[in-house]
Formats: sequence, structure tokens, C-alpha cells
Amino acid sequence: MNAYDIIKKPLLSEKSYAKISEKVYTFIVNKNATKVDIKNAVEEIFKVNVDKVNTMNVKGHEKSQNTKKGRTVGRTSDYKKAVVTLKKESKPIAFFESLS
Repeated sequence: MNAYDIIKKPLLSEKSYAKISEKVYTFIVNKNATKVDIKNAVEEIFKVNVDKVNTMNVKGHEKSQNTKKGRTVGRTSDYKKAVVTLKKESKPIAFFESLS
């Protein structure tokens, strides 16, 4: 699997913004990716040293919408989230540093 297929996009939330200064970054990743795959992909794409990777499967939540024909209920997609911690001596990821 290609590194760019493993890392789909960064996850930007209040909680993830607070961790940027501690070199902890959050990504949405491929559901089939393992921690080792994610570590190798982040190191390859951003040229940094990864200390550890924590992953979690996030269930999609229910959404409802009122329309002319009545109430429609659906679900958002499930996804896998990875929280990547870099080593102390590693350089920060430039993309996230520009946000803080």
C-alpha cells in the first residue's frame, strides 16, 4: 500500500490543535492500516521520526434532515483515526506548525 493511500487527511479539531505544540498530530487513515504502516507512512511523507502511534475506530453518527417530504435519517461514514507522537529530537511537521 502506498503511503499516500494510508494517510487520508489531517484531523483538525480543538483537541488536536492543543496537542500540536507537544508534537502530537492526528490523522484520518485507511481502515485496514496497521500502526506500523501508519508510522512508516508518516515518516516517509513528512520526513520525521515517529515515537508512537495510537489508533481508534470511530463510528459514524446519526444525522437527520427535515425535508418537504418529511424527516430523513442517515449516518455519517465510519473512519479510523491515528494519533501520532513524534520523538523529542524530531523536527515538527511544517503543515501543522503553520496553523498554530
